[in-house]
Amino acid sequence: MKEIIIVGGGVSGLTAAALLSKKGEAVTLLEGSREWGGCAGKFQRGKHLFPVGATLGMGLEEEGIHQRIFNYLQVDPPESHLLDEVMYVHLHGRKLVFHRDRDKHVARLKNQFPGCASDLERFYALVYKIASRIRQLMDPLPALPPKTPGEWAILVKSLQPGTLALLPYINRTMGGVLTSFGLHRHGDFQRFIDGQLIDSMQTTSEECSFLLGCLALDMYHQGAFYVDGGLYRMAEELAKSAEMSGALLKRGRKVEKISKEQDRWQVEDHRGNRYEGSHIIFAAPIEALPPLLDEESGNTIKRVLNRKRNLTSWGTMTVYFVLDEAKIPDGMTLFQQICTGNGMSEGEHLFLSLSKRGDHLRSPSGFRTLTVSTHTDLSRWETKEKYDAYKQELHEKMLSVIEGTFSGFSKSIVDQYPGAPRAWERFTGRPDGMVGGYPQTTENALFHSISHRTPLDGLWVCGDSVFPGAGTIGVSVSAYHVCRSITGLKLP
Repeated sequence: MKEIIIVGGGVSGLTAAALLSKKGEAVTLLEGSREWGGCAGKFQRGKHLFPVGATLGMGLEEEGIHQRIFNYLQVDPPESHLLDEVMYVHLHGRKLVFHRDRDKHVARLKNQFPGCASDLERFYALVYKIASRIRQLMDPLPALPPKTPGEWAILVKSLQPGTLALLPYINRTMGGVLTSFGLHRHGDFQRFIDGQLIDSMQTTSEECSFLLGCLALDMYHQGAFYVDGGLYRMAEELAKSAEMSGALLKRGRKVEKISKEQDRWQVEDHRGNRYEGSHIIFAAPIEALPPLLDEESGNTIKRVLNRKRNLTSWGTMTVYFVLDEAKIPDGMTLFQQICTGNGMSEGEHLFLSLSKRGDHLRSPSGFRTLTVSTHTDLSRWETKEKYDAYKQELHEKMLSVIEGTFSGFSKSIVDQYPGAPRAWERFTGRPDGMVGGYPQTTENALFHSISHRTPLDGLWVCGDSVFPGAGTIGVSVSAYHVCRSITGLKLP
């Protein structure tokens, strides 16, 4: 039996805890906040509950990563609802619908963009073909970049006859492929694509890896779900499973020091409690790790991060609303994007998540909650003066954009709670409030990703800053990679 300490109780840390404890390992998990889930957690104001960040459920379809994990743990996932119309996208006066059915999706887009219909159809045919081949390659869940002979063996065994078709695209951007189809001349269509990429790849078509971008554009067709209550319920089910298997899970334990004495790792929390194990899994942004280590070990991790130093990590501004259900404007569906300008941040691109009618886990009868977020450049929030002024400015801009799309929206507001980057730093421990991991550019994705292995023996990382990146799907896969590396665990 291995003694394993996990730092961080988000989806990645809880996934690792549940899998390892099910495997029979001795697991202790330390979470700094009072809530499970991290960026997929929750908070409550009065009788109303709000998802902190992530809201759209992915990976719950048959053979999806969450479903595979829940099956292995012999746990029922929280109740969810498969969406045939995944989201509405409001784009410069157009209202586009993202359909789960691929053929319907492409057909409707061709009607909306008749000037490029044939090119659009050929583009999506390529996207879906590439995505299908990548999924075949990724089904055994190979770790990238491979660091050991065993990881190379898993990758080589996952190769399929069609894998060679991916090679010409390995260094291409989504923008470059759009240009090859002439679609760069159709600005609104490119912005529609950018809206899908910014939420999952943390970058736009101009720099996004084409291969990963294909997965991002295709994943909603695999299955998108509304989870009753919110994605925090997945985190809570993972926590229950881990505890049933003997894991020790502690909330309100902020880790302040990680050190190694001989062959044993030592962890100290803010209360002075000490924990000891043969392995440490750091399930938080890797940028938060060096300050917890001694100087030499911290510098070792900093060298891993040096090649990422020029990448811009996003923050988010989020506004949480309580709405009077009777006054919600017509046409407000569960998930929506609003694009008002040419950019994908600072209120020009909003993602809206409305609670389902009758979801009384989130609000009592007669009310619904709405989470609205936009990407923001963290440099805009550096000083207190900048912070306070920009928080109010961006809050007002977001309200104006929603009201401009749904006339009368402001009359439905019962209460609202703005959350700027510092709130994310305070409640989820993310440095400077960064969210979503690194942009999945060609310089950073796939073989250029950060490995779950660190140069320090027995110290592992998982979460949105390592392969395969952002979202509950990505962080769960990275947690599985760590578990497989430590114990040889293989998901069926």
